[in-house]
Amino acid sequence: MKIEKDIQDYDAIGDDHVGSSSETPLRHDAFELTSSEKINIIKEDVKHIMETLGLDLADDSLKGTPNRVAKMFVNEIFGGLDPDKKPKASTFDNKYKYGEMLVEKNITVYSTCEHHLLPIVGKAHIAYISNGTVVGLSKMNRIVDYFAKRPQVQERLTIQVVKELQKVLNTEDVACIIDAKHLCVNSRGIRDVASSTITSEFGGVFKSKETKREFLDYVSLDTAF
Repeated sequence: MKIEKDIQDYDAIGDDHVGSSSETPLRHDAFELTSSEKINIIKEDVKHIMETLGLDLADDSLKGTPNRVAKMFVNEIFGGLDPDKKPKASTFDNKYKYGEMLVEKNITVYSTCEHHLLPIVGKAHIAYISNGTVVGLSKMNRIVDYFAKRPQVQERLTIQVVKELQKVLNTEDVACIIDAKHLCVNSRGIRDVASSTITSEFGGVFKSKETKREFLDYVSLDTAF
């Protein structure tokens, strides 16, 4: 059976971070159900999980949990799967003729590891050099938040942020670094609470050593890339 083969394939992969592309893997029918329909289905699935674990859902503290979790999945932590929630990133003419690097640092990242559905928490640092247009500062935060609100691997998230800003700004000169803690490492398995993961994506002029070093100096990360 295909399900058994999928399980065997996963067991063979284990905890290795394997990604097939820079796009979030979605089924072709991902948006056929409404948000309300998804919430109702997930609510029953969460209820089944909790009952399987032996929890008493008649308890006042637990009886509302399946519905709360379902609403959280659809409307909040996985809301970035909905293309209708993609932020509208309006651009403006670079009337100031500002030609140096613009850096937005310490953007909060809240995401969810797609391997164990545990939180990823950290900071993103973004930079770009204008090709004639600029984007509102808050829009960079919103782009990070949109792509973070889905089951993710950090490598893919970093690439998606850069690709989206390259498209919005019509330039290859975009870079992103994410430094984050993964609770699948911190709270289970090896339980290493001190470690964090750094990923980067450098486009255009940011691939040069000089521009890359300038960006790293701005965000105060003395990491050898």
